[in-house]
Amino acid sequence: MADNRVVVYKGPGEVEVENIDYPKLEVPKEVADAMGMKLAAPHAAILKIVSTNICGSDQHMVRGRTTAPVGQTLGHEITGEIVEKGDDVQFLDVGDICSVPFNIACGRCRNCRERLTGVCLNVNPARAGSAYGYVDMGGWVGGQAEYVLIPFADFNLLKFPDREQALEKILDLTMLSDIFPTGYHGAVTAGVTTGSTVYVAGAGPVGLAAAYSAQLLGAAVVIVGDLNDERLAQARSFGCETINVGEGTPIDEQIAGILGIPEVDCSVDAVGFEASGSPGEEAPAIVLNSIQAITRAGGRLGIPGLYVTGDPGASDPDAQQGTLKVNFGLGWAKSHFFYTGQTPVLKYNRNLMMAILHDKAHIADAVNATVISLDEAPQGYKDFDKGAAEKFVLNPHGMIST
Repeated sequence: MADNRVVVYKGPGEVEVENIDYPKLEVPKEVADAMGMKLAAPHAAILKIVSTNICGSDQHMVRGRTTAPVGQTLGHEITGEIVEKGDDVQFLDVGDICSVPFNIACGRCRNCRERLTGVCLNVNPARAGSAYGYVDMGGWVGGQAEYVLIPFADFNLLKFPDREQALEKILDLTMLSDIFPTGYHGAVTAGVTTGSTVYVAGAGPVGLAAAYSAQLLGAAVVIVGDLNDERLAQARSFGCETINVGEGTPIDEQIAGILGIPEVDCSVDAVGFEASGSPGEEAPAIVLNSIQAITRAGGRLGIPGLYVTGDPGASDPDAQQGTLKVNFGLGWAKSHFFYTGQTPVLKYNRNLMMAILHDKAHIADAVNATVISLDEAPQGYKDFDKGAAEKFVLNPHGMIST
């Protein structure tokens, strides 16, 4: 019986909202079979989704730039209300509203015990690390839907302490599932601290979240670079300096015009593998190389931008396998620190939640959160792909006041 609706990838450039079965308290069979796990999931909860967001990582799949199959369900930025729970969920209750880290983590493996929840060893047969509604991530159903299954709920879910307060601040709190911790992780791993000068490559939602996080961490100057003037204007709206990297003037010269010197203390790559040197000219390693060039010797590079092992849309055969022409010798010569990979959301989300609840962080304004219905998701994907300076938040049950 089809009692759930979910956004589904239908081929390059196309998504649709389809009916699927209401979730059961079971893990995906492929995970259970491969990992020696029981199919029944008494550790799981079923959430009625309050809010769920469109992410740039989803957009890579929808553009056909991953190996995602037609029929892939979408959505890993989830906030929801528990409507059912297994017998082994002991510290959460039906009615609790919770943030869902996009990482699916067991809480029991070596990596989870070391707070590396982005690379859990027990939830994905293909590789370490898993996520909802994403290619090669274990077959977990996506959360751009009405309902979703959350395994290992006691470990994964972050309960909001007050329901009414949570609903009042939901546009900020919905960012805790991914982009706020991801942007913050990019800034933290880049070494941002009081007085830092910071360059953020990319003014999409993750880049804006990284820039905002750098400000929270005490940066003296945050410079955001992009090709999209509308997104750069959004960065300026909360106090960032900006440069258009496609205007012809070298990045280091534009930075010198702001800081007086042509380098920064630290940089964040919030672009990833679909980077462009100029509009229409793809150059997947250009951001990695440019941030090495403009970051001081001894500086750090946080790289939360997505890089993949399979990109069928790349024009370069090496890039199709995730092999890029990175000037690693320059990074070595400058003693740079590189930090990559999926953000371990659980490492940051509670503290960021407290910053939101106590009015120290207003991330929804920074990323220009825009509420749309589940049925409007296909148009949201189209607008996001055209470069809209908005973070689209889906409202499946009308629980977000607009």
